[in-house]
Amino acid sequence: MNGIIIIDKPKDFTSFDVVAVVRKCLHEKKTGHTGTLDPMATGVLPILLGCATKAQVLLPDTDKEYEADFRFGMTTDTLDITGKVLSTAPSDVTAEQIEKILPKFRGEIMQIPPMYSAVSKDGVRLYELARKGIVTEREARPVTVSTLELLNFDETTQCGKLKIACSKGTYIRVICDDMGKELGCGCVMTALRRTRACGYTLNDTVSIETVRSLSGKTESEIAAYLRPVDSVFGEYGSIRISESQTVRFNNGGGLMLSRVRGLTDQTDGTLYRVYSDKNVFLGLGVVSAEKDELSVKKRFPSE
Repeated sequence: MNGIIIIDKPKDFTSFDVVAVVRKCLHEKKTGHTGTLDPMATGVLPILLGCATKAQVLLPDTDKEYEADFRFGMTTDTLDITGKVLSTAPSDVTAEQIEKILPKFRGEIMQIPPMYSAVSKDGVRLYELARKGIVTEREARPVTVSTLELLNFDETTQCGKLKIACSKGTYIRVICDDMGKELGCGCVMTALRRTRACGYTLNDTVSIETVRSLSGKTESEIAAYLRPVDSVFGEYGSIRISESQTVRFNNGGGLMLSRVRGLTDQTDGTLYRVYSDKNVFLGLGVVSAEKDELSVKKRFPSE
């Protein structure tokens, strides 16, 4: 069974919990996810099935979108509401004050990963150190926040919601914590919902309950809930090749650039979705300037 099923991850499930449910209910051993969501987070989680698991290391680096709830007047060791409370403080932040500081966290910024994260330092995950009570120095890393908007804020409860579009590796709870530092009263993330990932939105998702209801169904019945493998590569251009080129590509052979139609960008390293003369997705091709060919980057045979 090959394809992608987009799950609306429920709260308190790890990404691996979701993978386990999908593997068991759809009876597909080759199963993986496209990016971890913390247990407290909900929302878009694409699950790869069959040959689609080969896409895991080739995913386009597209922005992910979130809606994050936050509360001023508190700090925790995890930077979110699930952690140990480190401090509380009176807070009388206004929406105007929040709007004023948001530009500091937009664009290309440097962000220090939280201790409770999967980032490794000297071969050890930071969260493993944090659980032992060890706090170590972390280097700031560049991330891009393309959208950061205040959706609402209640000045009485000091709670609000942000809309965020950001690059891979951005920690939303760090943004909330940094807002609290900027305004001098502390701030924690209280909820997180991923609304877009890998080009898929909440409209594309199905629930865990729906997945469980598919247990025992035929492959054709399950297929109605799957997205094709090539849908995860929508950011890349596409080309259609001839019958003889299809044979060569399927055998791992490169195609002369001058004989491939539709190559709008022949910059070295440019990736393309490659389709046969019968419009069957074959895999990804990559422009090789040195060889003057479109080389095979990864084939996705329909096993």
